[in-house]
Amino acid sequence: MDIAEVQTAEGKLALFVAIDRTRKFAAIQLVEKADRRTAWEFLEHVLEAVPYRIHTILTERAIEGAVGSRPMVSGIQFADQPRNRGTAYSRQMRFDMICEANGIEHRLTKPNHPWSLEDQKTVRRTVFPTNGRVERMNRTIKEATVKRFHYDSHDQLRTHLADFIAAYNFAR
Repeated sequence: MDIAEVQTAEGKLALFVAIDRTRKFAAIQLVEKADRRTAWEFLEHVLEAVPYRIHTILTERAIEGAVGSRPMVSGIQFADQPRNRGTAYSRQMRFDMICEANGIEHRLTKPNHPWSLEDQKTVRRTVFPTNGRVERMNRTIKEATVKRFHYDSHDQLRTHLADFIAAYNFAR
């Protein structure tokens, strides 16, 4: 799972992106603000959209308070952080509860580190790879939409993104 920032004449939006590493099936969702709630709502959206069972999800481990242009590493935590275990902050996150309820293993990678050798060797049929594929998908989406066309409204962008993803997933 990754998050990209896109912009229309109405302002900025966060674009959640997920792509299956074996079937290349993609799912996206535009949101006003990228936070924990929109992250688990996107996970629920993906579970409904993907036509097969998901075994493993890879996400970046968030850096709380990080500064930078990438929303994923500016404080969104998708899982309990090891430093919080055994403290008042150690309750299970909703994102992980959804994964557990659906029999999905949630793995974390280092922020801004697109892949690890262990992940490439051991993860099969994985959605949300952070091995460069989702970053490449972000670039592909932007090149086909916001870098090529001007959008007066968020709705125009939503419509074009929906058409693009439908063509990407089903026209091949």
